[in-house]
Amino acid sequence: MTRQQVLDLYFMDARFKLIELAAFLDRVDRAEGQADFRLDAFRQAVGELDGNKPERAKQVLLAFSDPTAEPIEKAPGKGAVGAWPGKGG
Repeated sequence: MTRQQVLDLYFMDARFKLIELAAFLDRVDRAEGQADFRLDAFRQAVGELDGNKPERAKQVLLAFSDPTAEPIEKAPGKGAVGAWPGKGG
């Protein structure tokens, strides 16, 4: 597809998602209490969108991913939380 065709096909959906992300961050900023590792990972992932970097989707995914290679003995909870809590997590 041409760049124009990609814009014609996907722009409105991407625009909606970007507005949703901005609204999410507004809600987080207005809320009381401390944020956790997920917000840090989210902000790192958003930073990967800046400019014209190659492989942005890969870098966003890596911002949320556990970089370790060793398996853990026991999962800390019942389900996934969407971001790696880090070494102390």
